[in-house]
Amino acid sequence: MSAKKLRHLTFVLHRILGFAIGLIAILVGLTGSLIVFQREINEFQLHQQFGAIFPKGDRFSLEVVLDIVKAAYVNQPEMALQRVYFPTKPDDFFNVVISIPGNDWVEVYVNPYTGAILGNSLHPNAVQHFLQIVYQLHTSLKLGDLGLQILGVVGLLMCIVVTTGIILWPGWRKLMAGFKIKWSAHPKRLNFDLHKVSGITTAIFLLLTFFTGFAWNLGDVDPLIRAITFSPSLPELLSVPLAGQSPLPLSQQIKTAQLALPDGALRSIDLTTDPKAPLRLRMKLPQEQLEYGMSNVYLDQYSGQVLRVENSLKASLGDKILNSFQPLHFGTFGGLPTRILYIFLGLAPLILFITGFVMWWYRYRAKPTTKNSI
Repeated sequence: MSAKKLRHLTFVLHRILGFAIGLIAILVGLTGSLIVFQREINEFQLHQQFGAIFPKGDRFSLEVVLDIVKAAYVNQPEMALQRVYFPTKPDDFFNVVISIPGNDWVEVYVNPYTGAILGNSLHPNAVQHFLQIVYQLHTSLKLGDLGLQILGVVGLLMCIVVTTGIILWPGWRKLMAGFKIKWSAHPKRLNFDLHKVSGITTAIFLLLTFFTGFAWNLGDVDPLIRAITFSPSLPELLSVPLAGQSPLPLSQQIKTAQLALPDGALRSIDLTTDPKAPLRLRMKLPQEQLEYGMSNVYLDQYSGQVLRVENSLKASLGDKILNSFQPLHFGTFGGLPTRILYIFLGLAPLILFITGFVMWWYRYRAKPTTKNSI
């Protein structure tokens, strides 16, 4: 096959896939822009809604906080404590996540100094409700598991669209031509320049965000990445129930985890009703940029034995790549500048779709009709 024919096939594939998934990609991009600062907006709204928390004395123990939440919310067998997020600042609250029938999860907010339940996520205000809808559209199109699968496919196809766009970029022939925009040119040429420049300048970021979305929603890429990087697979961890013994108190487990990872600040604990599941405590090391960290300590629920310590700074290459998915997808890897950049990155699918459509329209109008060709 000649290079010219191969390039033409690449162009056709780029155009067809771009039009086929363009509208969904636009929705994903725009909703992604809106939720870049969702956590900060939610925190601000919660403090506005429930009032300021004034540090006074010692925080309530985790067991007491969980008992308060269980007494108020866990009144059915189907309900269960799922996770607890610890306050990251003196004026912050405990965030206890509960699984409730009819809801994926509900968050309960507790004052760490008084034990008072401040409220929950069942009755959000207008801003919070809007962000919840935006988040659901971004992650699953509000279609549940079907939406997750659809977006997984769209993520993979968008990687193909972006890759073919990189191949077609005219800058490979002459570098400066690939970045030049002739603002005074005919609208057709100006539109083409906007498409090629906006495409190449956002290509890497679009590849990263859509590939990580595909990996989370549809593709089990862990074995592949571990194989490519020669990184060992992590063995399954299990707690060993002891006859007549309940799980150890969480306060004791926390001390064990902090000894296992002394520099880590406890950020969350995954709570479980499965007696064989390990207890997972998520820690943040001082060198980590993510608010909740990427390091973990796994403990046996009954003996308190340390099953595994995952220090993100000492992880294998494969684990470091897998750990990078979250900051690369959400733009947190470079702090505030990259998060602001990701707001504008979310506009890229819309710009590329519009300019791509205009390019097709000019081509369509230029084709001779049957009547004109006679």
